[in-house]
Amino acid sequence: METLVDLKWVMACYCDDIPENGGACVKHGDEQIAIYNFSRRGEWFATQNLCPHKQQMVLSRGMIGSTGETCEPKVACPFHKKTFSLLTGECLSGEEFQIKTYPVKIQDGRVYIGVAA
Repeated sequence: METLVDLKWVMACYCDDIPENGGACVKHGDEQIAIYNFSRRGEWFATQNLCPHKQQMVLSRGMIGSTGETCEPKVACPFHKKTFSLLTGECLSGEEFQIKTYPVKIQDGRVYIGVAA
């Protein structure tokens, strides 16, 4: 069952702050959030920066790509190569790990992340 949450859109950075086909990290409150500019797909994504496998703040430096017949967007941890869906946060490496994902919108050259209100 999906839980609906009221969102507040916060400006995280400018589009130019995030490398094409790469990611960078921003801090919102106590959270580190990884933002990905998947320019090959013309899409933006955001997840927690913490890799749950070894509890390291590294996902923003991970490699992004696509997997499977549906070409699902994913990020791979730069250290241990655990892969996570950028859509759902599900671990695609077959383990029980999960990461938090955030909605993203782009407006006037700025990146906004939807966080719980």
